[in-house]
Amino acid sequence: MSLSIVYYPHPILRYPSKTIRRVDRELKNVVDEMFDLMYSHNGVGLAANQVDIPLRIFVANPAGKRGEGEELVCINPELNFPKGSEGDREGCLSLPELSGMVKRPERIQLSAYDLAGNPIERKLDGLLSRIVQHEIDHLNGLYFFDRMSDDDRGELTQGLEELESDFRARQASGSIPDNEELVARLAEWETRYA
Repeated sequence: MSLSIVYYPHPILRYPSKTIRRVDRELKNVVDEMFDLMYSHNGVGLAANQVDIPLRIFVANPAGKRGEGEELVCINPELNFPKGSEGDREGCLSLPELSGMVKRPERIQLSAYDLAGNPIERKLDGLLSRIVQHEIDHLNGLYFFDRMSDDDRGELTQGLEELESDFRARQASGSIPDNEELVARLAEWETRYA
């Protein structure tokens, strides 16, 4: 399998991801490939729907470099007990070269499972808290700009229009399937894992 990052406005990025019911070797290989993609694109987090897989799993590493920092794999993540509020600039691998100021809770409680089925219960703050919230937003069909103020979102208008125009041109040329076909392909993943 060869995964690649999908870009705005690919329909899976608005599609709420499904709860994972089982983990097998193929899903573990997907995780390995997601880390490879994340590092090769200089990212610090990557959600499964960003690689055209409609499942509730993401990978993260605040260091952004293989062999440094802490690699985190979260299956079926949930957030609880948000505390505080802070703003910072965020970017996204599915929105290349675009970033904006996003307010998020400063501290959160993460509940999830790792690849071995072990529960993860952690209180997070700082960059890792922001990354986890960003990736869970992806799994829920949200972009970071959905959390921006209208004024701040306006600075992204031209970049979003360019990404949308490029995506539609690629669909028109046949290099990307139409939206109905893209959404239909998700059923295979859901049948196997959700």
